[in-house]
Amino acid sequence: MRFSGKRAVVTGGASGIGRATALRLVEEGAEVWIGDIDEAGGEDVAATSNGRIHFLRTDVMKVEDIAALMAAADAAGGLDVVFNNAGAGGSRDPIEEISAEDWDRTQALLLRSVAMGIRYAAPLMIARGGGAIVNTASIAALQTGAAPTAYSVAKAGVLHLTTMAAADLSRYNIRVNAVCPGFITTNIFTAALSIDGEKRAMANDMIRGIATHAQPLQRAGKAEDIAAAVAYLASDDASFVTGTHITVDGGMTIGPRHSWDAEAPSLFSALQQFAS
Repeated sequence: MRFSGKRAVVTGGASGIGRATALRLVEEGAEVWIGDIDEAGGEDVAATSNGRIHFLRTDVMKVEDIAALMAAADAAGGLDVVFNNAGAGGSRDPIEEISAEDWDRTQALLLRSVAMGIRYAAPLMIARGGGAIVNTASIAALQTGAAPTAYSVAKAGVLHLTTMAAADLSRYNIRVNAVCPGFITTNIFTAALSIDGEKRAMANDMIRGIATHAQPLQRAGKAEDIAAAVAYLASDDASFVTGTHITVDGGMTIGPRHSWDAEAPSLFSALQQFAS
């Protein structure tokens, strides 16, 4: 019960990683306010929690919605934990084609929303004497090829924002960290491609099959894997951890495929035939 008596905010809490994290925090004693534009999903999560999860429709593209969500949790007795998680795939256009409007929209959704989440949580936490903030970044912040350009740049910004905010807020006993998910089987992929209905279920089955071979650990990543990392970073178990990130990717970023797959071709293996 690491969060007994604490209040938390989770953005994007109606599904996927946000939903799993909200449920994990409640399981460990927290009272949670989730914000999302998915009203049906948000209300469904709240209905399963015996009154421990509260849903407030929140569009993180609107600063006033973010401020209202933080204030709602604070009004119940003080804000202790914030998980800035809401997001989507953003523009898939390559850099030579993307419009300024699509670029700005993606940055606002994935980076500005996190900055404003910190902005409106921090004063409330300062008044309370401290708190913990966790931001969702991505392995796309660490390497190329994992996601489209605008998304990847925004997530890289989230990582640097995390370190800057950790430095700025350390004097107030507020810790700020990030989590970098790898190939996690949520609806973000099908949603980004506007795949719905029966096709979405089929596509998700295909994604799970591919995911088992995408990294050294041969199973699909789950939203609960990220929730566990977030719960650690937000808890007192991480009381000496700030300004950093945890990569939860099944080993995907440990190196090129041949570093963990003996069947994958590499320059070294190709040259071995000449050395023998």
